[in-house]
Amino acid sequence: MGPGYFQTIGTPLLAGRDFDDQDTATSVKVAVVNQAFVKTILKGADPLGKKFRIHESPGKPRPLYQIVGVTGDNKYQNMHEEFLPFMYFPATQQEKPFPGGQIIIHSSLPLASLMASIKQAIGSVNPGIDFEFKVLKTQVHNSLVNDELMATLSGFFGFLAALLAAIGLYGVIAYMVVQRTKEIGIRMAIGANRVDVVRMILREAGILTAIGLLVGTTLALASAQVVKSLLYGLKPRDPVTMIISLVMLTAVAALAGFVPAYRASRLDPLKALHYE
Repeated sequence: MGPGYFQTIGTPLLAGRDFDDQDTATSVKVAVVNQAFVKTILKGADPLGKKFRIHESPGKPRPLYQIVGVTGDNKYQNMHEEFLPFMYFPATQQEKPFPGGQIIIHSSLPLASLMASIKQAIGSVNPGIDFEFKVLKTQVHNSLVNDELMATLSGFFGFLAALLAAIGLYGVIAYMVVQRTKEIGIRMAIGANRVDVVRMILREAGILTAIGLLVGTTLALASAQVVKSLLYGLKPRDPVTMIISLVMLTAVAALAGFVPAYRASRLDPLKALHYE
């Protein structure tokens, strides 16, 4: 890593300093660590000034590194991975430069003009240098394609499930109203008003909904661990998500039950009494 790397990549420097021109091959070897390193390796102790060695193969020197800075945690492979302890070392103190080094550029210039300028600058140094451009935002987007597809499919099937539940509840309540047409007619003939009929139908729809939500919630909690790997930013048993889902399903069920309840309240008592 070179000076300004963390600022360029957008990783906050939480304590200490970044690498600078004083970090040379002959100076004290330094390192910058992330929060996970401090939490896991140092058990939360003040990291600045602490020294450590890294494991090397037998016969290879194990230099002592001094921690000069702490950065925020990052994820490097995919967004589902845990924050792991990470150490950063200045490129100026490496014994051998990496053959496939990367240069990270943060610029507000248009991409085409920026690439042209960089090509010209590199070509003026050595036309034989082989290089390629990669846009960080594009790489991040490509890494999230599968997760975005899964989120889209999950949302679609969730909507489809809610729609089927509403249609099913509507069908059950409508069938129940038809089966009890004469009873509803008798109730209205002896004084029950439309509000009483709607309340009665909705109460029964509410009982069915409560049973369904109870069974569904139990199954959802039992199978939460199975879909844990597909979730990002959510816990398998996230209470807020569960509450929102229950409220939405209750609203859908209430709407599905209200239509047949309203139709039942509009029945003509005389016709209902003669219904077979």
